[in-house]
Amino acid sequence: MQTAALAALATPAHNAPALRGYAEPARRAAEAKALGATRALAKDEELFLEGDRAAFFYKVVSGAIRTSKLLADGRRQIDAFHLPGDIFGIEAGAEHRFSAEAVGEATVVAYRRCSLESFAGQDGAFARQIVDAMMRSLERAQDHMLLLGRKSAVEKIATFLLDLAERLGDDQLNLPMSRTDIADHLGLTIETVSRTLTQLERQHVIELPAHRRSIQLTNKAALRRLDS
Repeated sequence: MQTAALAALATPAHNAPALRGYAEPARRAAEAKALGATRALAKDEELFLEGDRAAFFYKVVSGAIRTSKLLADGRRQIDAFHLPGDIFGIEAGAEHRFSAEAVGEATVVAYRRCSLESFAGQDGAFARQIVDAMMRSLERAQDHMLLLGRKSAVEKIATFLLDLAERLGDDQLNLPMSRTDIADHLGLTIETVSRTLTQLERQHVIELPAHRRSIQLTNKAALRRLDS
């Protein structure tokens, strides 16, 4: 799977459409960002839709992006949350398999898929970032599949909180996403998410500050036991 995806990344996407609403940054030789274009997104603004041509891939500068798919019965399944520094939207085929939208206000840099050969020649470090991003995406997809199919509600929440703390580098989690987003990511109802967080707070595993969308991890050892 990774071999196919890497091969696809090296394939130029001819006649790529222009980026509407993007501001081209000043070009700087041998810097990958000079080959990209920045875009600021409002809360819930769509970046691309499932089935759109995958002419670009993206790196998050600030905020968070969710990628999701609508199921046949109308339910939304959130595949992943992409945080600052994450690269996403790399496809093996010609079309995007998920839709992407901003969780809150966000900024991304968009790179033309056909520029990947230039990246490899001009900025080996950024080329390695792309490969690393693909490997992390595969790992997270495998972990998410296990989470959805085998874990209980409290185990799902524990896994989610530990992963987010690791990615953010902080046990004080200022959540960019809503509990509805969390529910759609973990395959739970919003009521189950709220009930489980309250249960963990009563067990002194987490703290939920009033009137704030944040969670303090106070007993990570207990969360890890739930995640094992």
